Amino acid sequence: MKAIRVHAYGGPEVLCLDEIEVGAPGPGQALVRHEAIGVNFIDVYHRTGLYPSPTGLPFVLGCEGAGVVEAVGEGVSEVKPGDRVAYAGPIGAYAEARLVTASRLVPLPDGIDARTAAAAMLNGMTAQYLLRQTFRVEEGHTILIHAAAGGVGLIAGQWAQHLGATVIGTAGGPEKCALALRNGYDHVIDYRTENFAERVREITGGKGCDVVYDSIGRDTFPASLDCLKPRGLFVSFGNASGPVEGVNLGILSQKGSLYATRPTLYAYINTRDELLATAGDLFDVIDRSIVDIAVNQTFALGEAGAAHRALESRATTGSTLLLP
Repeated sequence: MKAIRVHAYGGPEVLCLDEIEVGAPGPGQALVRHEAIGVNFIDVYHRTGLYPSPTGLPFVLGCEGAGVVEAVGEGVSEVKPGDRVAYAGPIGAYAEARLVTASRLVPLPDGIDARTAAAAMLNGMTAQYLLRQTFRVEEGHTILIHAAAGGVGLIAGQWAQHLGATVIGTAGGPEKCALALRNGYDHVIDYRTENFAERVREITGGKGCDVVYDSIGRDTFPASLDCLKPRGLFVSFGNASGPVEGVNLGILSQKGSLYATRPTLYAYINTRDELLATAGDLFDVIDRSIVDIAVNQTFALGEAGAAHRALESRATTGSTLLLP
């Protein structure tokens, strides 16, 4: 079967469409035939080597997919052949089919189709842990979300609005700003033409935000800290513009006794109970139409390089899928 593999770290040109063989599932494993595969910025980090592949080179890229279980190995009780499932986490998703540890698979409710699931699992569960666990957003909070028109941003904006927060976002260009405003944001700042830290201070009457969610990294630091209230929380959960480096922790004191954290999804879904609870919360808000999952770009599996170019050039909005 076909899969996208990386033989050497680098740009989108290193993504190779290869023929590989997938064996029968071993103990604890399930064979999943993909119907849709999520494309996320963490895939770029793996492709470039910023996050080295845990399996070495070459490797199949991708951390998110949805499809149907075709076979299971010995001792598997979590799923059975014919089950519709999705997952986020184990690398190796850019393929027509793959083996997955069965305990990492989440059965899909009847109302969630494969494309929605593949677009929602990583971004949606990220939004869940950010808004409900890293900082529990409640009515009356004021929050700032960078990349408001991106996959996590569109989901988080809708969800945070439902929770009663005042939601401020940043996006690049009028079209992306307008899209964010249609998806839960009370205010959207065009970072291309406006100083977002100054605008946040204006919007909040000088008070600042309770929490800033930052997936951009280098380009938005340390200005993100200037958007916070005293004792506010800075949540760095991505590096779209490059990593934040060389930080003197004293800056947190200087800017108001701030808190800072660098969480990852996998620390929040480490156990199966945590995984099912996080996914269940996500499926609930989708099912109740609190959150709409926007699949705004689709590419064939062999067009993974084009998908990465679109993602890295910030030409995408919402979620991006590969269709095998």
